[in-house]
Amino acid sequence: MYDVVIVGAGIIGGMLARELSKYQLSVCLLEKENDVAMGASRANSGIIHGGYDPVPGTLKAKLNAEGVEPLFEAAKELCVPHKRNGSMVCAFSAEEEPTIYELYAQGQQNKIPGLKILTGEEARALEPNLSGAVTKVLHITNAGIICPYDLTISAIGNAMDNGVELYRNFAVCAISREADGFTVTSSSGKQVRSRYLVNCAGGYSDKVAKMAGDDFFTIIPRAGEYMLLDKAEGSRVSHTLFQCPTAEGKGILVSPTADGNLLVGPTAKVVAAPDSTDTTPNGLAEVARLSAKSVPSVNFRQVITSFTGVRASTKGGEFILKPSDRVPGLVHAGAIDSPGLTCCVSIAKYLTDILKEQGLPLEEKADWNGHRENFHAFRNMSEEEKNAYIQANPAFGKVVCRCETVTEGEILQAIRTNPRATDMDGVKRRTRSGMGRCQGGFCGPYVMELLSRELGIPMEEVTKFGGDSRMVIGRIGK
Repeated sequence: MYDVVIVGAGIIGGMLARELSKYQLSVCLLEKENDVAMGASRANSGIIHGGYDPVPGTLKAKLNAEGVEPLFEAAKELCVPHKRNGSMVCAFSAEEEPTIYELYAQGQQNKIPGLKILTGEEARALEPNLSGAVTKVLHITNAGIICPYDLTISAIGNAMDNGVELYRNFAVCAISREADGFTVTSSSGKQVRSRYLVNCAGGYSDKVAKMAGDDFFTIIPRAGEYMLLDKAEGSRVSHTLFQCPTAEGKGILVSPTADGNLLVGPTAKVVAAPDSTDTTPNGLAEVARLSAKSVPSVNFRQVITSFTGVRASTKGGEFILKPSDRVPGLVHAGAIDSPGLTCCVSIAKYLTDILKEQGLPLEEKADWNGHRENFHAFRNMSEEEKNAYIQANPAFGKVVCRCETVTEGEILQAIRTNPRATDMDGVKRRTRSGMGRCQGGFCGPYVMELLSRELGIPMEEVTKFGGDSRMVIGRIGK
């Protein structure tokens, strides 16, 4: 029996697993997909929000304000790409300017440092490509950008290195409460038992709550469509640029990414289910039209891919972070929409405090190590560092993905290092192989060969993202 079982290997479940790995506990992380970071944690804006936006006095406001600096610190410890680039909220008319002052006042109430109100001219001095129509800007200097799926993978890998177990392809279908804890059953019949259960199931957290006997909230899935542009557009802006927010969200943004691309989006549409991740012509057209309002010079011929992420919202708009009122030992982390990524470290600490209050003993490990080696940044190394890596391991001298300068050594380490990449998209998220202009058209076949060899499976069993997503079907001849 485990001390704690966490359902959902996204950024919240992953960062909680890392936090709990500091203590003398047996912890298990369950994920229904073939890899971690497969839901909202792989498809979001990657923004570290400064904390001006949440309504003062709410849990969101508290955890956002508390979470910014710990997240930057965690990113350093885990060697995850990030940057404190700052953000701007833009007003395009005199009618929108009061919103800028309201957000500034909110930020002051939330005790957010480094907030400034700029004129349009002052903002364009910092962002020359900003639209001439912008009249007023809220400048948030403590905000940043981060790679969200890399953060999730690294947090879970670090947790596993410190003793946490990960079960993939564990789709929870039943939860029973017994005298000494919980039995969690997967759709394949596998079972795990634990004294405490934490529901971090993202868009499916209401369904997990219902399985556990605590049906008190409903998730409203809200889809956001994005377009990702080539690194040739990555320097179009240096700040993350927002438009004045609406009831649906923070609006269309234009932002550099932590890896050097340009990201535009998202839309905000209620959809039928958390897995409703299709892009639509109308949605992408809306992204292009509205992002051009902020930065008219964006070259949309440089779009290399588009995607949709689904946020887990709920009526009232607040995070659900609480122990169950009905089921002893059950703790919920539901409705984690924006700024959930920013709050992931503070949420993990908040949940750990709840578990302690519920009776979980917390005895610190003397040998806990919170650091993780940045083994997949060959492209960013100096020539001396590259030569040293190649001398130690010649596989680092063979470039597999030319678009992103990813080496065979990096791909092999991604397959061999916690949590291991076991499919094409897993390698892609860990190394950026296939994320360049050609989107894997050239490097894909060799990555398949490496997965086949390292996993000991035939090429026909190599998948894009697990399940039936095989890359090839059969052979021609022998």
